[in-house]
Amino acid sequence: MAEDMGRPTQPRLVLRAIAIIGIALSLFQLYAAGIQPLGLFYQRPIHLGFILTLCFLIYPVTKDRPRGAFGWAIDGVLILGGILVGYWVPANIDAIANAIFPRTQDVAVGVVTTLLVLEASRRAIGPTITVIGAVFIVYAFAGNRGELPFLADWLPGILNHRGYSLDRLASQLTLGAEGIYGIPLGVAATFIFIFVLFGAFLEVTGAGKFFIDLAYATTGRQRGGPAKAAVIASAGMGSISGSAIANVVTTGAFTIPLMKRLGYRPAQAGGIEAAASTGGQIMPPLMGAGAFLISEFTRTPYIDIVMISIFPAFLYFGTVYLLVHIAAVKRGLEGLPAEDLPRARDVLREGWHFLLPLGVLVWLLVAGYSPMRVGFFAIVAVVASAVLRALLAFFREGPTRPRAAALLRAGVAKTMEALELGARNAVAVSVACALAGIIVGVVGLTGLGLKFSSMMIAFSGGNLVLALLLVVIASLILGMGLPVTAAYIVLIILIGPALTEEFGIPLLVAHLVVFWWSQDSNVTPPVALAGFAGAAIANASPMETSVQAWKFAKGLYLVPLFMVFNEPIIVGGPVPLVLWNGLLAILALTAFAAAIEGHLFAPMPHWQRGLAALATLAVFWPSVPIEAVGALAIVLLIARNIAVARRSPVPEGPPAHVPEES
Repeated sequence: MAEDMGRPTQPRLVLRAIAIIGIALSLFQLYAAGIQPLGLFYQRPIHLGFILTLCFLIYPVTKDRPRGAFGWAIDGVLILGGILVGYWVPANIDAIANAIFPRTQDVAVGVVTTLLVLEASRRAIGPTITVIGAVFIVYAFAGNRGELPFLADWLPGILNHRGYSLDRLASQLTLGAEGIYGIPLGVAATFIFIFVLFGAFLEVTGAGKFFIDLAYATTGRQRGGPAKAAVIASAGMGSISGSAIANVVTTGAFTIPLMKRLGYRPAQAGGIEAAASTGGQIMPPLMGAGAFLISEFTRTPYIDIVMISIFPAFLYFGTVYLLVHIAAVKRGLEGLPAEDLPRARDVLREGWHFLLPLGVLVWLLVAGYSPMRVGFFAIVAVVASAVLRALLAFFREGPTRPRAAALLRAGVAKTMEALELGARNAVAVSVACALAGIIVGVVGLTGLGLKFSSMMIAFSGGNLVLALLLVVIASLILGMGLPVTAAYIVLIILIGPALTEEFGIPLLVAHLVVFWWSQDSNVTPPVALAGFAGAAIANASPMETSVQAWKFAKGLYLVPLFMVFNEPIIVGGPVPLVLWNGLLAILALTAFAAAIEGHLFAPMPHWQRGLAALATLAVFWPSVPIEAVGALAIVLLIARNIAVARRSPVPEGPPAHVPEES
C-alpha cells in the first residue's frame, strides 16, 4: 500500500511489516468483537501496543527523508516500547491489582507509556495536541506537594491545587481506567475501530464509487446537480469514513471538477465539498466516532443517539442543499445533460449488494445488539455480499478452474487490503483518544473540570447565550490544533459540567451541542482543514475556499442553538410540540440561507434580508408568541419572494456550463 502523501517511500520490508501488523491488529479486533470479548485491561493495552507499533513504523522520526541508522536507532527503541506497552498490563494484571502501593516497575512502564503516547501523537496528529497533553502533565506536577512546586506561584488562585508526585500521576494515567486506558481509548479500541474497519471494507469493495454514482444519477440533472450530488454523496460516505478530510479527498476528486465544469467558481466548489464532508461526521448511523463516545459518556443506548441525531443531521444537510440550490439559481446554472450521467437503474443493478451491509447494520442496531457486535456482523455482511456478487458473475460468465483460482486470489488480496487499510485508518483516532485519556486523567486528579466550570460561569455572568458563545470560541481554538474527537473530549470534560449543572441543559443535548461545535475547525478560517483539502483539489485559494466552506456550513452553528432552546424536539415531548419545533427549524434555516445569499426564488432586497435574519432570531427565542411572530414573518417573506419570482422568471447570472474565472 502506498505511503502517506508527503512522506518518503519506505523500504519493501517495512511496508510488509506494516501490512502484517495491521492485518494482525484487525484480526485481533474482529476476534474480540465477534468471537470472544476481552476485559478492559486486556483489550485496551493490547490495542494501544499495536497502534503505537504501527504509528512508529508508518511515521518515521526522519520525517522528510528515508530512515538511516540513526533513525532506526530511535524508532527501533520506540517500536520495542510499543510492544512493551501492549504486553505489560495484561501479563501483570494480577500483581498490579493486588499491589497496595504502585510497584516501581509499573510506574516505570507507566512513564514509558505516557511518553510514547505523546510522541505518537506528535507524529500522527501534530505538535499542538502533544503540547496540550504535556501542559496538562506539567499542571498535575504543579502545586506545593507536586514535583514542580515552584510553578504553584504562577497559577491563578482558582487553578491552584495540591500538586502530585510522579508515582501518583503515573498510577492515575496507566494503572487504572481513568487515564490513558479510560473511556476515550476504550471506545476507540472497541466501537470506533470496528466501524473504521467496516468503512475500509466498503472502500476496498468499491462502495464509494457506488454512492457517488447513485447521487449523480438522482440529482445530476437538477440545477447545480454536481454540487447537490456532492452533498448527498458526502452524507453517505462521511459517516463511514470518520474523517471530514478523507471525505473531501474521496468524494471531492469526482464532485469538485464537475462543479467547476458546471459553472461554480473553484473556491465555491471546494467550499461546498468541505461543508458537505464535514456534515458526514454528524450523520447517523456512525457519525464518525462521535455516536460511540456520546453513548459511553452519557450512558445512553447507541441506537437512541442515532435516532435523536437524524433530524438535526437532516436540518444541516437541508441547509447546505438549499444554499447550493440558491447559488445555482443566482448564477443561472442548469444540470448536466442526461447522456453525461449514469442511470439510477444501472447503478443499482451493479452495486445493489452494497445496500445489504447497511441494511444489516440498521436492522441489528434496531434489534438492540451492541455496537461492537453490530460492526462485526456488518463486516461479515460486506464480505458475504462481495462473495455473492462474485459468484453470480462467475457462474454467469462460465465457471472454469483458472477463473475460480483467480477469483479466490483476488478475494483474499482484497480482504488483506481492507484489514490493513482499516488498521492504518485507525492509528490517528486511537492515538488521539489515548492522548485525550491523559487530559481526562489529569482533569479527574486535579478537579480541573469544576474549576473551568466556575470560570465559565464567572465569565458569562450566568447568561446562557454568552456561555454558549464561549463554547463556540473554545471549540474553534481547540479545533485549530486537535482532531474533532479530541476536541470534543477535552471540551466536554472541561465545560460539560457547567452546561448541565449550572445552566440546566440536558446531558445528552449538552454532549450533542459540544460535539457539533467541535467540527467547526474543518470549515472555519483561518484554520479550516477540510476547506484546505477542498482548495487543493479545486486549485483555488485556501483562504477563499475556507470562507466559502464557512458560509455553506452555517447550519453547524445554528442547529446546536436550536437543540438548546427547543430541546423537546431532541429529548422528546408531546407530538404537537415536536412537530411545531420541527417546522420552526425548517423555516428558520430557510430564512437564514436566504438572508446569507440575498436570494431564494428571486433576489431579495437588503431590507428583506435584514427582516429574514431578525425573524430567524425570533424563531430561536424560547417564547411561543415570539416564535409564532418570527415564523409568520418568514412565511410572508417566502410568499412575497415566490410572487416576485413568478413575475420575473428569467434567472440571473452566467449561462449554464460556462465556468466563471475566480
